[in-house]
Amino acid sequence: MNAYKIPVRGYFEVNSYFLIDEDTGHGFLIDPGAQGNEIARIIQSKVWTIEKILLTHGHFDHTGGIEALQRQLGLPVYIHENGAAYLSDTCLNLSAVCGEHVVVHGAKYFGDGATFALQGHASPVLRAIHTPGHTPDSTTFYDAEDVLAFVGDTIFRGSIGNDQYPGGNRHQLLSSIRERIFTLPEDTVLYSGHSEPTTVKIEKQRYGL
Repeated sequence: MNAYKIPVRGYFEVNSYFLIDEDTGHGFLIDPGAQGNEIARIIQSKVWTIEKILLTHGHFDHTGGIEALQRQLGLPVYIHENGAAYLSDTCLNLSAVCGEHVVVHGAKYFGDGATFALQGHASPVLRAIHTPGHTPDSTTFYDAEDVLAFVGDTIFRGSIGNDQYPGGNRHQLLSSIRERIFTLPEDTVLYSGHSEPTTVKIEKQRYGL
């Protein structure tokens, strides 16, 4: 499986990601935050089959491209069960504060430990690790075979996520990082929403762990 970072810009710039099985062309799209039409163009030009959109959390800068993608490609959307309100409440998802109105309809919900498989792939590719703190629904998607994880806004290269938005909780955030992300293999590559990639080992060293 190969991970591809696609920076997109709406009100903010955010990293969207593809995780693609090169043998089949099937894969996942993580956090299509804006420019849904451009993301759809990339999918079509690469002749990829995106089976699911996976959301690390429900803030609008991670969901803003979904409407266009659903309209053009009909892609199903998955978010942690604590994220339902963020998809419908524009104050919670921060779009109203930024003068926008971003809602997502028809999402499917999962819990901690859920796994996501691809057609033609022998075993589940991603495991959902609930990592609340930035938001109550924040989730890390871990690919054990390829030793990588999509961490959303829980941790960045050189810093941690913001816990000051509605639903944020600093104690939960720090616990999620220490107990759920820093317990992954140290060579795990961490792909975040707003920084360059880093690794578990590098970030643990920053905190003297």
